[in-house]
Amino acid sequence: MGAGAPAYSGTDTVAIAAASPERPLPYVELGMNDEEYQRVRNILGRRPTSSELAIYSVMWSEHCSYKSSKVHLRQFGDKAPKTDKLLVGMGENAGVVDIGQGWAVTFKVESHNHPSYVEPYQGAATGVGGIVRDIMSMGARPIAVMDSLRFGPADAPDTQRVLPGVVAGIGGYGNSLGLPNIGGETAFDACYEQNPLVNALCVGVMKHEDIKRAVAPGPGNKVILFGATTGPDGIGGASVLASATFDEESQKKRPSVQVGDPFMEKLLIECCLELFGEDLVVGIQDLGAAGVSCATTELAAAGTGGMHIDLDLVPLRDETLLPEEILMSESQERMMAVVEPGKVDRFLEICARWEIPATVIGSVTDTRRLVMTWRGETIVDIPPVTAVDEGPVYQRPLEPPQDLGALQSDTPGRLTRPSNGDELRRTVLWLAGSPNLASKTWVTSQYDRYVLGNTVLAMPENAGVVRIDDESGLGIALSLDGNGRYTRLDPYAGAQLALSEAFRNVAATGARPLAVTNCLNFGSPEDPGVMWQFARAVEGLADGCQYLGIPVTGGNVSFYNQTGTTAINPTPVVGVLGVHDDVRRRVNMSLTTDGATIALLGETREEFGGSEWAHVVYGHLGGLPPLVDLKAEAALASVMVSAIRDGLVTAVHDLSDGGLSQTLVESCLRGGLGARITLPGDPFTALFSESVARAMVVVTPGAEARLAALCESAGVPVAQLGVAGGDALTVTGRAPEGDQQELFSIPLHELREAHERMLPSYAD
Repeated sequence: MGAGAPAYSGTDTVAIAAASPERPLPYVELGMNDEEYQRVRNILGRRPTSSELAIYSVMWSEHCSYKSSKVHLRQFGDKAPKTDKLLVGMGENAGVVDIGQGWAVTFKVESHNHPSYVEPYQGAATGVGGIVRDIMSMGARPIAVMDSLRFGPADAPDTQRVLPGVVAGIGGYGNSLGLPNIGGETAFDACYEQNPLVNALCVGVMKHEDIKRAVAPGPGNKVILFGATTGPDGIGGASVLASATFDEESQKKRPSVQVGDPFMEKLLIECCLELFGEDLVVGIQDLGAAGVSCATTELAAAGTGGMHIDLDLVPLRDETLLPEEILMSESQERMMAVVEPGKVDRFLEICARWEIPATVIGSVTDTRRLVMTWRGETIVDIPPVTAVDEGPVYQRPLEPPQDLGALQSDTPGRLTRPSNGDELRRTVLWLAGSPNLASKTWVTSQYDRYVLGNTVLAMPENAGVVRIDDESGLGIALSLDGNGRYTRLDPYAGAQLALSEAFRNVAATGARPLAVTNCLNFGSPEDPGVMWQFARAVEGLADGCQYLGIPVTGGNVSFYNQTGTTAINPTPVVGVLGVHDDVRRRVNMSLTTDGATIALLGETREEFGGSEWAHVVYGHLGGLPPLVDLKAEAALASVMVSAIRDGLVTAVHDLSDGGLSQTLVESCLRGGLGARITLPGDPFTALFSESVARAMVVVTPGAEARLAALCESAGVPVAQLGVAGGDALTVTGRAPEGDQQELFSIPLHELREAHERMLPSYAD
């Protein structure tokens, strides 16, 4: 990796060396090992200054460089399906796809896990702020956010500390920005105690010609830092904190978490859009992880290769900051732009009108060097490409976790199943009120879901839907899904199951799935078992996207999600974006038509490995997850999209966690209408199996034959379950004696009470 690295000649090597006395440099404390530090010395041909070391340490951190993951992530590019819809792919701040009529959409999901454990409100709030700026930096107007949240047991003291703060932070920042939160997920599992997952997604919209890039071309162009001032908050925060596991000692060393100002960010959004509208920006980059270090090196490396920065010009909140602290600060609400000299005055004028501080701090050069001065001394002189593209790349050892075989062989078959109607009824209520399946209204009611007026569907629907064009009805659908238990049992299948659920959710609204983003949450990459899980999950997701014909546009890797030596369940979170030609033809999941036929699409098998039933009733994790069937998923999606477009169905709800039982509960309560259902085969399997590629539909009266013909042509099994109506969920099926009879009936008010009491009771 490092010993043979070539030296790069600098502009002022002697002066820099003289300014760096032979005092110990804390490269180990900054997360670098001996070999990495030696590589820096070989690149520079000398000892680095403390400021140069700061740049390399954050840019080569796990969080910024993907040094343990990039050898696997290449599969997303190598296996990407051919499509003319992908306008900007991986490697930029966010991917961009063409959705038609000259419109483009950019979307991405990222993690803010570790900061949200340290300081829940600010950790979650700045996670939202950071992903919004990624979308802004592509030239887009942010139009909606989503989040995927995971905590320890709902009744654990740690969860009761973290959960309210995280939810308040997401709501406080997003609501202040005026962005609707249109969906996501909130889940609980003991493995996430002391290591919550807070994954935030943002989506933005623009015209094709408005796309911006993180690039600094044109020697003589000016570098402008604008937005909030730079302070000591979050110095090395995401870049260092996300590259270490939590233990007693590391908690003492945690850097401060970034502090957000959503009102400044709102002004920054509007300011950027006006700057873009007047074509004043040649290149732009947000300042997130690694702050000024990242923005300058990435812009320079992607442009003509050089930049000169005067750090004395960086506006500071704390004048005592050292240059390396200025470089590593992750203060929020900051952007960096490259602007032609003749347009600088107009740029600054617009910023002033929006009350956004803006300062020219340097210029673009063609030297292929990033040079920084501070108080009359050159403190940085490096080739920026070495910090961005020539960092260490590790092929970490891989081997399956030692307990995987025993885990997979411990099937749920040994667990006692409900044997009569009363036990089935009790199980339906248990699941409906369990932490993962209970109503999340306590969470989502703290988010504004309908601000801006373009939200068509939001939580708890299958997917969030947003209108893009008022006249044509063009819109998008988004779903964000993952299941750590499935992935723990089989990482390859678990990643594909997350993909297939998000794919199915988007299609269940009537949208055509188009593209994918992901956030890959795993334990330490230095653990061969974790790296095996990661490699298999990436391979599974890449293969799944290739089969379904939807490219990965970008995403995020979050390693070191563990406390001590105990890692979380491997948790790939997958976001799928779909396109609605006309959102006025979408459907929701509510039962509202009295007497309408309820039908089940897809095949049900006896599949309970990693299921909610086993988890809720017995605390059991074992066996194999449901069988992945991507061919069936694609066929089901095509049927749902066509049936919705042609008006054959009035409601659709996918089947996933909790099986048909949970789907019925949610659809009945959402629409305020009961159902009379007759179960095929074994009632337990019919109700609680989590077989994939299935959906429940409410058929438009008179369209039964047309729906059956559509399903037959696509090879999708269809079976009538019953009818909507009444004020109870009434289920008929095969009794233990073998005859058909009413197994149970649950009034909607009892279902609602069970479904809605859980989260408020824990959060009070």
